Amino acid sequence: EICSLFLVPVRTLAARIMRVSRVSAGLFLTDLDSALNASVLTSRNVTLIVNASGLENISYPQLDGLQVLHVPVQDQPHAPLREYFNLVTEWINQNQTGATLVHCTAGRSRSPALIMAYLMRSQGLSLRRAHELVLEQRPFIQPNAGFWRQLMDFERTLFGRTTVRMARTPGGHNNKYREKPNNHMTPYE
Repeated sequence: EICSLFLVPVRTLAARIMRVSRVSAGLFLTDLDSALNASVLTSRNVTLIVNASGLENISYPQLDGLQVLHVPVQDQPHAPLREYFNLVTEWINQNQTGATLVHCTAGRSRSPALIMAYLMRSQGLSLRRAHELVLEQRPFIQPNAGFWRQLMDFERTLFGRTTVRMARTPGGHNNKYREKPNNHMTPYE
């Protein structure tokens, strides 16, 4: 019984720590619940929320100077997330007064894909490097196969080539890494 008393708080604490991931200075990735938490927003000086949850009638905390950009895309492989890559990048770059918090429902698919697109366009990172950077900060990201295809196409548009490729898995899905079991793409050799 003593052990179980100590394990629950540690698990809860670990879950809370991973809810908001700092990708870079002034750029955070999270889930919907954390985006609705006033202390999360104020402690990180968030002045821009990019809402990629697909939900538009969300009541965010009323904070001075807080702006919200809605990205009305569902987490489906055919959803046109690429249509928002440039707009999201522009809004993040224009947010000079504070930090940006990008969220979807779980912070696993849409929001990491948007951040990877931002890192490619704004920071000049390859898709491979952008993915590695986001994955280092949030190890459970998992953009769907359609978003990966859109990111690869965006990388080709920006740089003339792509640094990742789709890999078929035993289950027939096209969005798994060959090298590491929890990743989704494999580097080009």
